[in-house]
Amino acid sequence: MDWFFRGDYAVTPISVPLLVLGLTLAFLGGQTLAWVYMLTHSGLSYSRNFVASLVVIPVLTAGVMQVLANNLITAFGMMAVFAIVRFRNILRDTLDTSYILACLVIGMACGTQRYPVAVVVTVLVAATMCYLWATAFGSRHRYDVILNLHWARPLAELDELRALFHRHSRRTLCASQRLNEAYGGTDLSYRLLLRDPNRLEDLIKELRALPGISRVTSLQAEDESEV
Repeated sequence: MDWFFRGDYAVTPISVPLLVLGLTLAFLGGQTLAWVYMLTHSGLSYSRNFVASLVVIPVLTAGVMQVLANNLITAFGMMAVFAIVRFRNILRDTLDTSYILACLVIGMACGTQRYPVAVVVTVLVAATMCYLWATAFGSRHRYDVILNLHWARPLAELDELRALFHRHSRRTLCASQRLNEAYGGTDLSYRLLLRDPNRLEDLIKELRALPGISRVTSLQAEDESEV
C-alpha cells in the first residue's frame, strides 16, 4: 500500500490517517447537528433530504479544505471552477447539491494530484450516501393513524375514551376539538402511535361499541416529509 500512502504528489503532501480522521469527525459533527435539527424542528415543512444534507455537507467541506491545504493558487482555482459551473435549471433537492459538491471535490483533488484525497472522499461520501439511503435517515414516524369521531357525551367523561386509546396506543394527541351544534356534541380528531398497527380494526370496533361515539373514521398517517 506504499503507492497509495505516498501517492500525494502535491507541494505539501498530507497524512492519509489524518485525512480519514478529519472526514470522520466531520461526519460525526454533521450527525450531531442533524439529530439536533430532527429533535428541535417544529415548522410546518420538514424535509428528510435536508437532514441528510446536514450529514453530507460537513464531510464535503472537510474534503474541500484538505484539497486547498493553505494553497493560494488552488483556492483561486476553486473560485474559477465555481464561476464556470452554471445550471440552467433550479436544484429543488438539497441532496442533489451535495452530490454536485462531491463531484467538484473529487475533481479538484484529482486535478491537484491529491489522489488519496480523491479516493478517500469518494469512498466515504459513497458510504455516507448508502447509509442515509439504507437507514432512511431523517424520516420521522410519529403517528400511525388519524381517527375522527363524534363525541355526544359531556367532555368531562372523556377519560373513558382516553383509557381506550391508552390500551391500544403508545402516544396519543388530540389534534382537533370542535363543537358540533347541528348534532349536539363535539367532533374530535386524534393522532395515534399504535402499540400494534395490525390491531387497528379492533380499536375501531371498540370505539364504535363505546356509548356516545358515532361517525368513526380512520386515515393512515404518512411519514412527515416535504412534497
